[in-house]
Amino acid sequence: MAKSKTKPVTVVLFGATGDLSRRKLLPGMLHLLESGLIPDLQIVGTSLDEHTTESFIEFVHEAVKEFSGNDGDMEAWPEFAKRLHWAPGSEGAAGLRAAVEKAESESDGRTRLHYLSVPPKAALSVVKTLEEAGLVKGSRIIMEKPFGVDLATAKDLNSELHKTFDESQIYRIDHFLGKEAAQNILAFRFANGLFEPIWHRNNIDHVQIDVPEELGLDQRANFYESTGAYKDMVVTHLFQVLAFTAMEPPTSLSPDAINEEKNKVFRSMVPIDPANVVRGQYQGYRDIEGVKRESETETFIAIKCFIDNWRWAGVPFYLRTGKRMAEGARIISIAFKEPPRSMFPKGSGVGDHGPDHLTFDLADKAKMSLSFYGKRPGPGMKLDKLSMQFAMADTNWAGSVLEAYERLIYDAARGDQTLFTSAEGIERLWEVSEPLLENPPVVRPYRQGSWGPNQIHQLIAPYAWRLPFERQWRDPDALGS
Repeated sequence: MAKSKTKPVTVVLFGATGDLSRRKLLPGMLHLLESGLIPDLQIVGTSLDEHTTESFIEFVHEAVKEFSGNDGDMEAWPEFAKRLHWAPGSEGAAGLRAAVEKAESESDGRTRLHYLSVPPKAALSVVKTLEEAGLVKGSRIIMEKPFGVDLATAKDLNSELHKTFDESQIYRIDHFLGKEAAQNILAFRFANGLFEPIWHRNNIDHVQIDVPEELGLDQRANFYESTGAYKDMVVTHLFQVLAFTAMEPPTSLSPDAINEEKNKVFRSMVPIDPANVVRGQYQGYRDIEGVKRESETETFIAIKCFIDNWRWAGVPFYLRTGKRMAEGARIISIAFKEPPRSMFPKGSGVGDHGPDHLTFDLADKAKMSLSFYGKRPGPGMKLDKLSMQFAMADTNWAGSVLEAYERLIYDAARGDQTLFTSAEGIERLWEVSEPLLENPPVVRPYRQGSWGPNQIHQLIAPYAWRLPFERQWRDPDALGS
């Protein structure tokens, strides 16, 4: 991997002993050091847990041993261990300041990133601690969702943040957009003369953004009871992916230009009509400890929404996500309008398998496919659905793919806000959500391991959900066997 000229970076990691830190952030930062993307990295960990620097180093060692995807990263462990520091949470702002000064004692001109891997209710107290410690000026702050739970709370949160940090210093993280495949949408759309001209209501019938999850909520029910699938997933993730899919060509690939086009999409969104929403709850959710017996929290949501602008007027966007579903997936599927079929004889098969689709798989092993009709060899005119597929794993770039959190930490270190969410964007999305939040439809039960409540089929009719796929992704290793 090419070496980077990233300035020296200090990451102040709040919630350093939490689950996200253990599974993603610490292994990710080890990889950024090992790969040379951030060659001079210092990490100051802090949390409410009792640790010394020595016991924190031991904790990190166990975490990266268990969760580092690339075994080669562990070769950098001895160097990484020297860069780990601990600030006891009990010592407050003064202890934090002292730990940061010690970590930065050997070099000047460092970029300082404060990563808030903490519960939402703790975020503003961390901001206050940073202010008391004199660690705000020239630094950047990375925040995890949720960014409020409605328009009023989002405005309050932004207002409080802006008392201490300028908007340009705030990086609201969305790990969906850190995935290589999400960024590939921009390249695919705007770099190819084949696709850019047809990305339009004249050619596109509808769009699906589908993120079912197999996992349940056994460990997170307390948190989830106050949010639900819409606040947890749609506002923070799926709407951001929708913006990448629907935005106009930016004037350049600069963060400001891209964010302006994303915000134009949000400004053009029609407020969500509760009649175009299906809410569901998997059977057994109410039996989980911490869940109210009469809970109306949705663990599943499907939405039909519209973007009222010149490019997308009248094109429905279907969004779906839920817990305990048949399989885990993250796809964007573009359905193209079907041409007239009058020239093809009855029984030819044209139209039998629905419209042509362009599908992006946003899972960690990024893939794309384009489906189309082709003639079956032999006499007569019999058509079959065929597909062309591309998988990142088939290329010699596969080893260069950064895990989503690695990419986002690296971008924040470089000051690139392309993949992060702005205050304006977040507030507009809560504004669009108000009709649904004020008048949510009834929650319908669905079977664990299914694709959601039956009403989802009425929501999307006369179309059909792309998942479950009728045709599986091809395994290139199986070809020719």
